Amino acid sequence: MAINQLKGLPLGTSDFIALRMADEIYVDKTEMVFSLAVNRGKYFLARPRRFGKSLLISTFESLFKYGLRDFKGLAIENLWKEEATYNVVRLDFSEIKDFADAESFSERLISLISRKFAPFGFRYELRPFQTVSDQLSDWLTAQEKNSLVLLIDEYDAPLTSCLNNKTIFKEVRRALSAFYSVLKSNEGALRFAFITGITKFNKTSIFSELNNLSDLSLNVEYGTLLGYTYSETQKYFSGYLDNAASLLGISRGELTEELIKHYDGFCFERTAKEHVFAPWSMLNFLSSPRNGFVDYWFESGGKPSVLVEYLKSHALRHPEEYGREKSISLSTLSGSSDLENLSDLGLLTQAGYLTIKAVRYGDTVFLDYPNLEVKRAMAQLYMERLLDGKVAGQVGAGPIAKVLGEESAESVFHILNRLFLAIDYQNYPVKDEASLRAYVQVYFSGAGLEPKVEQHNAHGRSDLEVSVGERHWVFEFKVSYDGEKEEEILLDGISQMKARHYGEQGSSKELKRVVLVYSIPSRQFVKWKLLTA
Repeated sequence: MAINQLKGLPLGTSDFIALRMADEIYVDKTEMVFSLAVNRGKYFLARPRRFGKSLLISTFESLFKYGLRDFKGLAIENLWKEEATYNVVRLDFSEIKDFADAESFSERLISLISRKFAPFGFRYELRPFQTVSDQLSDWLTAQEKNSLVLLIDEYDAPLTSCLNNKTIFKEVRRALSAFYSVLKSNEGALRFAFITGITKFNKTSIFSELNNLSDLSLNVEYGTLLGYTYSETQKYFSGYLDNAASLLGISRGELTEELIKHYDGFCFERTAKEHVFAPWSMLNFLSSPRNGFVDYWFESGGKPSVLVEYLKSHALRHPEEYGREKSISLSTLSGSSDLENLSDLGLLTQAGYLTIKAVRYGDTVFLDYPNLEVKRAMAQLYMERLLDGKVAGQVGAGPIAKVLGEESAESVFHILNRLFLAIDYQNYPVKDEASLRAYVQVYFSGAGLEPKVEQHNAHGRSDLEVSVGERHWVFEFKVSYDGEKEEEILLDGISQMKARHYGEQGSSKELKRVVLVYSIPSRQFVKWKLLTA
């Protein structure tokens, strides 16, 4: 089928009704929507940015407002038997995330509540000793039982915007607590409630005041509620996949392998059995496949405000840990956090930088980067830390992929030195071969390469290997701790490289094996040798 005959891609569409009216592709999640909406429940779902939370909220809004009007041909059409429709209040807290102080936040919150509840008869008036929460409580008490549906999108947006100001944070949290307390005391009026966010803060009252809120964030039944499974991509985007494969001159199977490497791998359930593609990245790729496998998610949604604000006052883990296995308890990952004890691993997982790879020993979750797109993004964040806010290009170390693909080993030696001379040595000194290798790994990964560390063969493990174009590079790093015997250390590295046959596993690519000696006193590489045999 010609590309212009296919249904449109829902790129940037977060309005369910608009999507259906435009006859754009909708990946049918309505069987899961039904299983939630059929209950008189209150639910919370945490997902990273650009994963379709707003579209999901909009889907619930259409269902409860208009019944099956917008669901022709979808799974829920044969499941939903409820004929009643409801008053739907939809609050988007990202609308009130910008404020200078607690007073201005309070004003914005009052305005939002007043505007969104007004169509159903709520009127807020300035009265002494009676807050908006008091008046809302009185109004809710007067409503019929099960007459109202409440949908809250990005509940945590106001909190994350003031993460670095404890005083304002606590005042904002107090104001939100009063609002959620009203909802709990009048829950009889609610037919259904659904709340989304990125981060789970405790003491914000959706978890303390609304203590009967069901958290779906790691629920096995809803791990694929947002994002696209492999089978969904093949079913709904088949024509676009054929078009992309044709334009790139590769087979459909080869295309799928690349898409899995770059955009798949996000796991949102506690058994680590289901994983999904990032919808924003997939849709952008399919709309412009000639651009190749670009990092779409990080550029648009990979720096949520919660992470940006967190990084203003907290350091990421040491860059040495970039490639190491990471673990966290399931209870910590599924629990909520306070301002004072935010878990960096938990936050990075909620933000989408890390994802569940395995669950072992009952309560231990092993985390890793979901895919190449995110792995590169994380490496870039670490490089900014290593270079004290700069990027590699600003210190003359930008074109490493080009150097490895086209230039000499001597050029590699010089570009690595430009990088290492620019590292914030006070905070990130090179202490040993492990830290040296880790920094090079971060550098290569941030440049879009796929370095492999400690590659095994029958004789040992190489330090770092990377393929670029028709070349395969093998690096052995050695450290001179006192600035002496550098030539002897180089010869030792050469002997090790030869004796252990690093890189000789039969690759058809041009083999480049290099030994590099780093001097800790001079903070640079001082010796190198390209092995010719």
